[in-house]
Amino acid sequence: MTFSTESETVLAALLADVGACRICVERPQGAPLPHEPRPVLRVSPRARLLIAGQAPGMRVHRSGLPFDDPSGDRLRDWMGVDRETFYDVSRIGVAAMSFCFPGYDAHGGDLPPRRECAPHWHDALFSALPRVETILAVGKYAQAYHLRRLGAPPRPGASVAETVGRWQELAALRPRIIPLPHPSWRNTAWLKRNPWFAEELLPVVRAEVARLAGAGGPRRSGSGAARRGDIASQRES
Repeated sequence: MTFSTESETVLAALLADVGACRICVERPQGAPLPHEPRPVLRVSPRARLLIAGQAPGMRVHRSGLPFDDPSGDRLRDWMGVDRETFYDVSRIGVAAMSFCFPGYDAHGGDLPPRRECAPHWHDALFSALPRVETILAVGKYAQAYHLRRLGAPPRPGASVAETVGRWQELAALRPRIIPLPHPSWRNTAWLKRNPWFAEELLPVVRAEVARLAGAGGPRRSGSGAARRGDIASQRES
């Protein structure tokens, strides 16, 4: 696929709008975001692989790098990539269901993704990323959105385990959806109870990642190109 200056300009404008977003503070659905927004989003018109997560945690909120935490270490292990490859935005995009850290609940756990992000931004964002061939959908919120978008919604009340178990069926979608449980260490017990995940699905994940984002994948020279798809870097540069 070729790239046009017009398509890159459209995506750049969209990223600038997301980076300046204050909807969850100024026009929230429910309680407003309890801190200043810091959208974390890394996408490129060249990347063929995208990771659709849930929402940034506090550590990611501070660093501006998605999956910059122990969950990210596990995810990179599942994918079979190092940090350099993972954060090469021309190879791998990352777009969570909530761009900002949603805050903590009464028990100290992370709140669910904000409800404002998807209706305001996600349809336009994924329309601006036509080269994406495969989406690693991490967790139930990302799975529900992307499967509905592609006409294959999860069964009402379906568990993440049930959706992940559909991975062979979902391979027929375009873009291809590979559902994954969240790589949080809280899911270690689930992984032990479901050895098929490591035995059957992870080899497929690693092969797909290597095909789309391996050493021979698309890459722009220079750090400036990567920054153009990185909201946090845009705001700090």
